[in-house]
Amino acid sequence: MKRVMIGAWVCAGLWLVACAPEEMPQAADGRALYMEYCSACHGENARGDGPMARAMSPAPKDLTLISLRHGDSFPRAKVLSTIDGYTKSDLAGPSMPEFGELLEGDLIPLDTGDGKMTPTPRKMVALVEYLESVQQTR
Repeated sequence: MKRVMIGAWVCAGLWLVACAPEEMPQAADGRALYMEYCSACHGENARGDGPMARAMSPAPKDLTLISLRHGDSFPRAKVLSTIDGYTKSDLAGPSMPEFGELLEGDLIPLDTGDGKMTPTPRKMVALVEYLESVQQTR
């Protein structure tokens, strides 16, 4: 009987660990994705000065100014829509490439600014967290 009880407690503990919620992505997680997908155009420091920027007209936007361009508020929903291609650029010339891989994987809840939790791909959340972390302030 004692073995059965110990086995039951071990199984219960393993079950609890398996069901524990995963941590939300952090800015550091998003930086690696940014360097892979965005830095060629937007630059290593997100200022729109990547190696490809010289060949682009108009030049890529300075991503550290997103909040300043939106009244000192980081527009998560708009940033997500721009990255995933739902919001088309208002600029002439090359638009944002498609990032299908960022849309793959598990979904996690994210408040995009309206107080509602929206299922969002984990990689997208990580990238948005990074972009929010590099914003300039007044």
